[in-house]
Amino acid sequence: MLSALLAMSVIAIALGAVLGFAAIRFRVEGNPLVDKIDAVLPQTQCGQCGYPGCRPYATAIAEGLADINQCPPGGEEGIHKLADLLGMEFKPFGGETVTKPKAVAFIDESTCIGCTLCIQACPVDAIAGAAKQLHTVIASECTGCELCIPPCPVDCISMVAIIDTTTSWKWKYPVYALTPAPIDTP
Repeated sequence: MLSALLAMSVIAIALGAVLGFAAIRFRVEGNPLVDKIDAVLPQTQCGQCGYPGCRPYATAIAEGLADINQCPPGGEEGIHKLADLLGMEFKPFGGETVTKPKAVAFIDESTCIGCTLCIQACPVDAIAGAAKQLHTVIASECTGCELCIPPCPVDCISMVAIIDTTTSWKWKYPVYALTPAPIDTP
């Protein structure tokens, strides 16, 4: 029995060493530009840009397959940040991209049947509830991506625009073009 345990231990150590070597030797390096673009995007994973999530959209931008002005949740501020990062000029929203006011999902509790289809569709887990029970939206987590609306069989989900009040208003940071200062030479 001791020899069997020893043999299994030796095999486990050998396989672990082979897997560790393979992980280091065959590591795939990612594109650092894609990581930087992905960090600028809002991470709503909503697909409103025409891509299934923020990472595929960032990859398409880095490869030159997509334009920087296709992300409605990022807004014009996001376009400005992407333009600064990539050294491009600002472009207003284009194509089929339409800007929408910031909104959160609202579930009509009197018609919700507890099917959990909206919970499965939410990419940021902003909907709380259980099967055959009432569901509700965690407003602070909701990104307004509208992905929970199509799967709802009873149409109890609607989008409610967020109105800026004195308690919810936040300062919009100004975006300045970065230009080098002229150098005076005598």
